[in-house]
Amino acid sequence: MATTQSDNSTSSNRQLDPLVKRNRELMERFRHYLWLERGLSDNTIDSYSSDIKLFGNWLTDSQTTLDDVGAEHVLGYLAKRVQDGASTRTTARFLSSLKRFYNLLSREGIIQTDPTALVEAPKAGRPLPMSLSEAQVEKLLQAPDIETPEGIRDKAMLELTYSSGLRVSELISLTLAQLNRAAGVLKVNGKGNKERLLPVGDIAREFLEQYLHWGRDDLLKRQIGCDQVFVTRRGSGLTRQAFWYRVKKYAEIAGIKQELSPHTLRHAFATHLVNNEADLRVVQLLLGHSSISTTQIYTHVAAERLKELHSEHHPRG
Repeated sequence: MATTQSDNSTSSNRQLDPLVKRNRELMERFRHYLWLERGLSDNTIDSYSSDIKLFGNWLTDSQTTLDDVGAEHVLGYLAKRVQDGASTRTTARFLSSLKRFYNLLSREGIIQTDPTALVEAPKAGRPLPMSLSEAQVEKLLQAPDIETPEGIRDKAMLELTYSSGLRVSELISLTLAQLNRAAGVLKVNGKGNKERLLPVGDIAREFLEQYLHWGRDDLLKRQIGCDQVFVTRRGSGLTRQAFWYRVKKYAEIAGIKQELSPHTLRHAFATHLVNNEADLRVVQLLLGHSSISTTQIYTHVAAERLKELHSEHHPRG
């Protein structure tokens, strides 16, 4: 058995050698470029080179060389760094190193497409989105009176927003044709008319079915011509302002004092996913963000929430 393990180890090393060798060649070319053409100091060159080396080491698990990288690799590594606690400034500096490196490879014809071209740096100083704790969300979701048509409509709206992370514009414009009730998914067209499929949680699905079964018909009173899911007694779709009014009303009923926004439940959806260790790339897809840097803000929201809990409950907080 010992011989077999040794043989396997030797075989594995032989397989990795070409990959390591290629990465080292590219990193050495990058160092020469920084020294000869950019005239940077040794410390700066070491800093850039260290960033590329760390990225190259991370790529070895997927048997990928530095010149065979796609945007998904860059986004994946940025997400990992953020989840490991890297600051916005550190993440932006690392991306700057990658952009310099791949700009060189692209310019010299080593790669056809720059994998960092469409990846945006995280913006420092971006205000944290307003979110709620899981207990506060639960109180908010329990506030509507589900015995009335308006109440079951509002309950379905709040549950669906929190379940699927919808933007307010996506929620109020949702049509019956966008629902796949059998599969428990919905299709939305987000910013830039980008289409995405979103899962609907079991609880949201239950109240949505109740609303569609009797609440919506009661509100419409057999009026035709409106295909929006969430409607008023006037036979038209609910407006953004009307939804915001309902959120504030139910927050007051739930005893929630903190400042809210129309997107509070969307922010809570993302923050609670991150709190429960969801992959940041999955959260990015669910939210419909074009850049991982936009999604990264929720890691900071989660961190701030932990600090608040520590300060509130720890004897030396």
